[in-house]
Amino acid sequence: MRAIGVSEYSGPQALHEIDLPTEPLGPGQVRVRVRAAAVNPTDTYVVNGARNRSGVPREVADVPGMDIAGELLEVGPETQTDLAVGDAVMGVVVPTGQHGAYREDIVLPVGSVVRAPRDVSHAEAATLPMNGLTAQLALDKLALAPGEVVAVTGAAGALGGYVIPLAKRAGLTVVADAAEKDVELVRSFGADHVVPRGDDVADRIRDLFPDGVDGLVDGAVQGEKVLGAVKDDGGVATVRFWKGDGSRQLRFYPVLVAEVAERSDWLEELRELAEAGVLELRVADVVPAKDASQAHERLAAGGVRGRLVLDFA
Repeated sequence: MRAIGVSEYSGPQALHEIDLPTEPLGPGQVRVRVRAAAVNPTDTYVVNGARNRSGVPREVADVPGMDIAGELLEVGPETQTDLAVGDAVMGVVVPTGQHGAYREDIVLPVGSVVRAPRDVSHAEAATLPMNGLTAQLALDKLALAPGEVVAVTGAAGALGGYVIPLAKRAGLTVVADAAEKDVELVRSFGADHVVPRGDDVADRIRDLFPDGVDGLVDGAVQGEKVLGAVKDDGGVATVRFWKGDGSRQLRFYPVLVAEVAERSDWLEELRELAEAGVLELRVADVVPAKDASQAHERLAAGGVRGRLVLDFA
């Protein structure tokens, strides 16, 4: 079975094709023929070894990837689902060792897989699960009330493109950052206010909201540079395990998508919102799986809008 992984931890050039055995299928699981796998920044932590917290090289290759789309191949025994073999599906993967999304055949818990949105390509469907769940979880942890204000950094990115419409749907006021070339894009997501991105973004947000915002989703991973935008006792959702610098009375919520990887109800909601046009599925480019290293190089160079997607067709 063809996969893309790393045998040595390094940069994008370490990615290469490998041959792996198919995973066994057990109760409560389904098997998916992967047609597309999104390339996310978190995938780089598998490639460079940061996810291997012991620091000890593995005897087998590590396979990155958290988003898949394809066709349902098989339903495990004692598995309750309305999915049928042949359905177009999407799913979220919690990568461990060889079990990552960059493989053409994968076994997942049934709760991690739902039907793909109607009338979309496999590549488009693959952009939704992980980033969509991350956006939902960030807003769920912040637990802001309708009418309150949330700030979003990295708003033009894949995560921001889901956080903003979900926040608007929840009745929140959204202030987001953007480079000049991305202002109209971020407005199209539904942002009420757009400020210039950069190290002084907290000051720009305070110009609009002098008392500070109620919550922040720090998709740009600016950390302490943006905390000044948030009012005392406000909430900050972070996406790189960061729990704050201890300098202020803020509530920090590291967002770990593994916590909700089997929330099929949330995945179903994401599918419905994509079908309704509330969420835009943005594909920056589709790249043959064998060229995964090139996709990672493009990701590292920055400026990608939407997701690069690996094609396993």
